[in-house]
Amino acid sequence: MNSLFYDIYKSYEKNFIQGPKRLKNLKHPKRALIKPKTKFLGIPVNLPFGIPAGPLLNSEFTKEAFNFGFDIIHYKTQRTVSFPSNQFPNVLFVDVNGDLTLKKAEKPLIGNSKTTKKSKDFSITNSFGNPSKGPKFWQNDMRKALKDQKPGQILIASVVGTIQKGFSDLDYYKDFAKAAKLAKQTGVKVIEINLSCPNVANEGILCYSVDACYEIIKLTKKAIGKTPLLVKIGYYSKDQERLLTNIVKKIAPFVAGIGVINTIPAPVVDSNGNQALPGPNRLKSGICGSSIKWAGIDMVKRLAKIRKRLHKSFEIMGVGGVMTPRDYLDYRKAGADAVQSATGAMWNPYLASEIFNKVNKK
Repeated sequence: MNSLFYDIYKSYEKNFIQGPKRLKNLKHPKRALIKPKTKFLGIPVNLPFGIPAGPLLNSEFTKEAFNFGFDIIHYKTQRTVSFPSNQFPNVLFVDVNGDLTLKKAEKPLIGNSKTTKKSKDFSITNSFGNPSKGPKFWQNDMRKALKDQKPGQILIASVVGTIQKGFSDLDYYKDFAKAAKLAKQTGVKVIEINLSCPNVANEGILCYSVDACYEIIKLTKKAIGKTPLLVKIGYYSKDQERLLTNIVKKIAPFVAGIGVINTIPAPVVDSNGNQALPGPNRLKSGICGSSIKWAGIDMVKRLAKIRKRLHKSFEIMGVGGVMTPRDYLDYRKAGADAVQSATGAMWNPYLASEIFNKVNKK
């Protein structure tokens, strides 16, 4: 079973060059024209739903996402320097029964190129490593992507810092701010700092460090001024509740919204027990899809409680395991101001249209 947005049986480079050509034979959905009833970060949106950083590699992909009715979308996470993709394959189906709890994620999962599960029930691992063509390419391409943004839609720039030879911690943190400033120059209305990706060699997952989060967010906000800033974080266990609260307390003065979650990292092996994804630092990779919905919902609820307890006003973006309109509604009920889907959208380009019709049904 192949994704329609991204061809999982081809390399990242081939997908980048060829674009989402599997969508070309599909008709764009027709939506009733409505006056936007909702705002996200103060910006009117037709439907507070879209696609997070990941599947939309360039302006060809973002154009199709907008055309298929995904109204809040991310241009794939970019850097201040060019950076290669991880080796092919980058996406595998993983065999998960029920929810991928943290305890289950400690043990290896079997990765396969195929699955027998229905699209609403399966999970995948994705491992790209946040590749980037560098700002000389992506700034111009992001400007091109903005031209396809229609009223009631938002293109969000996602950026990450890059450790470079001779960098101190502060140099690394400043590189996040530099990337965000480069993104602002394109004219995007919202910028997201990605502190949650588990697939970046030597950089680790920064969202579990209070000091790193605070310094990066503070420097980035100073660099982009009044442009709304989102931060993407991962899942925090119940034992990390105090850590989560402290991080939210420290970054709340600078951020307009917090996105949760990215993935749940787990080791992925083949049927013989060997590392399934080739290359260094790839035994463990992020798991997406239906099995992590519980974690995304849980984090949305906890963030909503922390927001209320601390008397803060940041908005919450719920992500993880949104495969059906019901999943979208569950996230909204949990307290998400907006919702996104990567895996669900990749295999069902009509997901946004289905949700729109359900929400606006008379």
